[in-house]
Amino acid sequence: MDSPHGAAVSAEDFGLRGPRGWAFRGVGFTAGPGSLLAVEGPSGSGRTCLLLALTGRMRSTEGRAETGGLALPGKLAAVRRISALGPVPGVSELDPAFTVAEHLRERALLQRRYDGSLRALLRPRAERSATARARIDAALEAAGLDPAALPKAERTSVRDLERLEALRLSIALALMARPRVLGVDDTDLKLSDAERADAWALLRTIADAGTTVLAVCSEAPEGAITVRTDITTEEGTADAIAETGRA
Repeated sequence: MDSPHGAAVSAEDFGLRGPRGWAFRGVGFTAGPGSLLAVEGPSGSGRTCLLLALTGRMRSTEGRAETGGLALPGKLAAVRRISALGPVPGVSELDPAFTVAEHLRERALLQRRYDGSLRALLRPRAERSATARARIDAALEAAGLDPAALPKAERTSVRDLERLEALRLSIALALMARPRVLGVDDTDLKLSDAERADAWALLRTIADAGTTVLAVCSEAPEGAITVRTDITTEEGTADAIAETGRA
């Protein structure tokens, strides 16, 4: 898989107000292409909303932001085309009844249908299949998931995956789109200390390979560009600040 060119991401006084008050407010940071950006804060502090806003899935209501030089909220559709989501509850969840192979095959078909050129669609079936398999294998390698090591290889159901394995599968599916920005929610949820270290090592590797990574977490790793979100008012205002290279 070709190394994608990551997208710079920045925000200034960025905020989103919903029916029940501010989801987040006052967000400001700058992250260059290929950065690992950790959105840190307690549950309910607007972390996921910020992730979705920066990847073009939610419309902000205050301030400005840019992803890959595309202004938000004006260029939502364009930002969606250069970004992909790993696991986000209610948005891009894995189907527990599907096997690993079924998820991979479904994503490959979607990629070919919506992202492929007309010339690619007219290629012989065997060539299309080989191209899809190569994309799947490259994404699995980048995500550090070896299906052969699973209990039933690619026939393993999602419900039988360990939390870290499921995270790797979700990331592999997202990487099949070759995004410039990868968004991951609840990165460190239900992981042991060792698993958490492995997850951040994976995301760091992906960022180092060129893809900008936005990862929601309860505690940011050392060396990440950290955006903290904290609820500070009774109506739910979440103010955020960015720090570079802190744990």
